Amino acid sequence: MASRKGSQQSRGGGDKYSVLLPTYNERENLPLIVWLLVKYFGESGYDYEIIVIDDGSPDGTLEVAEQLQKIYGEDKILLRPRAKKLGLGTAYIHGIKHARGNYVFIMDADLSHHPKFIPEFIKKQREGGYDLVSGTRYRGDGGVYGWDLRRKLISRGANYVTQVLLRPGASDLTGSFRLYKKEVLESLVERCVSKGYVFQMEMIVRARQLNYTIGEVPISFVDRVYGESKLGGNEIVSFLKGLLTLFATT
Repeated sequence: MASRKGSQQSRGGGDKYSVLLPTYNERENLPLIVWLLVKYFGESGYDYEIIVIDDGSPDGTLEVAEQLQKIYGEDKILLRPRAKKLGLGTAYIHGIKHARGNYVFIMDADLSHHPKFIPEFIKKQREGGYDLVSGTRYRGDGGVYGWDLRRKLISRGANYVTQVLLRPGASDLTGSFRLYKKEVLESLVERCVSKGYVFQMEMIVRARQLNYTIGEVPISFVDRVYGESKLGGNEIVSFLKGLLTLFATT
């Protein structure tokens, strides 16, 4: 047993990975996503921590997170809640302040991003020394499951228009499953001004501006299992406005 633990530590090479999980009404999803994260990090032998940033969920998400902390330990599950919903960008800023890892994963807590891809992100980052590695639904064997035609067209259309206008050098601009060097993520969130759906796109655009290197890993995206999608008509309008703003200012 001691030799196995030693081999796990050597595989990590001294690196630590902090997973930022912003949550809002994810009571049903949180236990499973945390269990999967623990499983895949444990099997691959990398040092990790999971930071749950709950924005005052009325459904009891924080209470569930407290129970998970008791199960897995305070060294693995960190609770950094906020009083109310304040936006994704500020959630990352809040989470980074508490992250002890030198690498940071961002992902959704709604099970649309499967933790089984995490070892592939780490492998890709190490192979190329990338500043960030982004999951892509639009290259290799990546894909989207559970979306209707409207959602697929919106996502494809958003990416196509963005590619034409901004030429960002990455195939999936609106995805939110990524691995960053901690200092790179800190630098980017300080510069980003967008909110909502546009935020992830701006992160990639700013990364290119600052000459950060970007790797990509094909992922399968599965529509949320529990709860309602937060993408509506207002988000689409906001996305288009944000895209035009980026086009005019970059």
